[in-house]
Amino acid sequence: MKHAVEFKSAGLSIAGLRYKPEEPNGRSLIIGHPGSSVKEQSPALYAEMLCALGFDVLTFDATHQGASEGEPRALEDPAQRVEDFKGAMSWLTSQAGVEASKIGALGICASGGYVIQAAAGDPRIRAVATVVAVDVGRQIRVGADGQQEPGVLKALLEHAAEARTKSFDGREIDHLPIFPENESVARSSDTHTFEGWDYYCTSRASHPRSAKSLTWDSIDRMATFDAFHFAHLIAPRPLLFITGDRAVTAWMTSEAFERAGEPKHLHTVKGASHVDLYDQRDYVSDAVKRISAFFIDAL
Repeated sequence: MKHAVEFKSAGLSIAGLRYKPEEPNGRSLIIGHPGSSVKEQSPALYAEMLCALGFDVLTFDATHQGASEGEPRALEDPAQRVEDFKGAMSWLTSQAGVEASKIGALGICASGGYVIQAAAGDPRIRAVATVVAVDVGRQIRVGADGQQEPGVLKALLEHAAEARTKSFDGREIDHLPIFPENESVARSSDTHTFEGWDYYCTSRASHPRSAKSLTWDSIDRMATFDAFHFAHLIAPRPLLFITGDRAVTAWMTSEAFERAGEPKHLHTVKGASHVDLYDQRDYVSDAVKRISAFFIDAL
């Protein structure tokens, strides 16, 4: 059974969905969405599958995004995204029937980085799993594949600074498009870019509240963020990292795994790209099977 819920994060109202299992296994999970995404996309698929396995699951839209409060819209603020996980944790621990010692958190893509940072500072999160974890700071600084030319970051930061000056003068802040403008441009791009466009901008998974651009003042906030720096503070709480052997972001999962303390586990889904692990059933089923076993053992 699924129903809408609402909770606060730094004074802002967060829109969530809670999935209540018919046969509870006594464990609760919080699932965060990728950057620009909403709870109705990849988190919904993972929540439905994990709920069917007995987990009580909470998904939510980040502040400034989806159906949650926050102005300006389409702001990606890593510090606030981390707070959103903590707000979700506070709300879930207050709910009747939830055992505080049996709550874990799962982050997909960008939330895979945010959940690590959140858990590093919040021991209430008793176990952590990530799927194709992305540190948005690394993505802005060196690109999804780690091969970005240094001049790109310099240009991005200069544009972000100009946008902040415009905003101070009362002018509307510009947005940075996230995806190619059409299929032709997407197909002429690299595979990862095309897969992102195909997921977010077509009938495959497009959602009216999913952001297609970010405010330029998101860029400098993201560029100086390091999602994995304090990963070692999660130990001795267990960590599970899941990636795909074709995921362009697999190197980020490897970095996070190296920084984490024991106990930690790494699972690679054979044949899966980064975006495949958002919605391709065979690959997601592989991931969910591993996630379920991990949290049942860890919580």
